[in-house]
Amino acid sequence: MIKRLDRYIIRKFLGTYIFAIILILAITIMFDINEKLDSFLKAPLQATVFDYFVNFLPYFANQFSPLFTFIAVIFFTSKLADNSEIIAMLSSGVSFQRLMRPYMMSAAVIAVATYVLSAFIIPPANVERIAYTNTYVKNKRVDYGSNIQLQVAPGEIAYMSRYDNTTKTGYKFSFEKFVEKKLVSRLTAQSIKWDTLYQWQVRNYVIRDFKDNREEITRGQRLDTIIPIEPRDFLISKNDHETMTSPQLREYISRQKARGVANIKAFEIENERRYAMCAAAFILTVIGMSLSSRKVKGGMGVNIGIGLVLSFSYILFMTVTSTFAVSGLTSPFVAMWIPNFIYAVIAVVLYRRASVG
Repeated sequence: MIKRLDRYIIRKFLGTYIFAIILILAITIMFDINEKLDSFLKAPLQATVFDYFVNFLPYFANQFSPLFTFIAVIFFTSKLADNSEIIAMLSSGVSFQRLMRPYMMSAAVIAVATYVLSAFIIPPANVERIAYTNTYVKNKRVDYGSNIQLQVAPGEIAYMSRYDNTTKTGYKFSFEKFVEKKLVSRLTAQSIKWDTLYQWQVRNYVIRDFKDNREEITRGQRLDTIIPIEPRDFLISKNDHETMTSPQLREYISRQKARGVANIKAFEIENERRYAMCAAAFILTVIGMSLSSRKVKGGMGVNIGIGLVLSFSYILFMTVTSTFAVSGLTSPFVAMWIPNFIYAVIAVVLYRRASVG
């Protein structure tokens, strides 16, 4: 049952968390406007407000959710300690373990909200935000590719000498089918044009079918066909992983691995990061509560300072370890969870010390 003590702490925790988000987002807006002022002046006001800022603010808040969580815990718990409220709670017979329960309940609310936002809500919003920045700020979209080769399905290999996404056209296309490592069919075309999902149109094509040591040749000017690939399968932009929901992300990773595509580390890292960020809410809550539950010499400022250092170091550490996965030193899972493993040990040590202090 949620008792009055639980409701009091949960209200303080989540209220401070929301206040911290609003305060930091207000500062972020001012810095962002100052940095991109020229771009904002060129863009329509409606697009700037609804396509960019409405989608940017939830994205930014969710990216730094561990920071906001830590700041909230440190701030309001230090205030409770300075007002001797925690001493009164412990003196009334409430154990330190029991006192931690509403903190964990609040952390669970934040963790669930963080996952739902990052997995389902923010990715569609990022499509509009990234489209806005590509149009008015800096275009990071990849529209051209060369020497593209990938496995469409087991035994089926597609190749394009060049692809232009502005015209949706590929050049010098070939499609080969193998059965038991033996070539059974080969389609070549001067060009291939993408229409809609998996719908391709080949032009000036030649099909060679190999059967019983005989070769059958079919020629034509135009052929509508289904090839289970899309331009996004081989034209990978910097922020594409941020535009996919978690189910889409897992499906994309699985499909690209089957096709032998190598540059999908960013997608694997993003998939693991979404889960690691949820665990961070619990770990940083324990650290923050353990650090700030006792009065210290120097007051609240010392706790807030320690909290800021630890929270920023956590975010920095997660950024650094992600490069381990990109370089191939570790798997994306290990890279994203190393900070959580290390800070979980710190959380256990601080919790034990605070509970017997």
